[in-house]
Amino acid sequence: MITITHATREKLDDLVPLVDGYRQFYRQPSDLDGARRFMCERFEKGDAHVLLAFDDDNHAIGFAQLFPIPSTTSLASRWILNDLFVMPGARRQGAGSALLDAAHELASHHGVPQLMLRTQADNETAKARYRALGWRRDEDFDTYLLTV
Repeated sequence: MITITHATREKLDDLVPLVDGYRQFYRQPSDLDGARRFMCERFEKGDAHVLLAFDDDNHAIGFAQLFPIPSTTSLASRWILNDLFVMPGARRQGAGSALLDAAHELASHHGVPQLMLRTQADNETAKARYRALGWRRDEDFDTYLLTV
């Protein structure tokens, strides 16, 4: 059974390897110290909601991180599910879906009108899971990036 909890500073030792694994999945070099600093900053600033997934043996196997994004058009803050990761050896056991369900429940509890996420265009496995859970692709807006 998968257990989802809210991450706190006390869970950094569980969280940091997951954040590092997530970064490596997106072709970034391993940087455990950088991941620790980044997550410490999130906890200090209180600008993110972080969820942790644990397996039956109480091993941390995944995480999700959400950030509020104010929306002038809706006059509310949407949340972006910016990060979602499950350790490769723990995939296809329900942790990703459990994290997505917990993110939905948390957003609903906070009165958030909409969740959004981005994933790599070639991540077909994740996109199929999102669709199966009721997420829909945004056909109205394109995303543009500018390096600063």
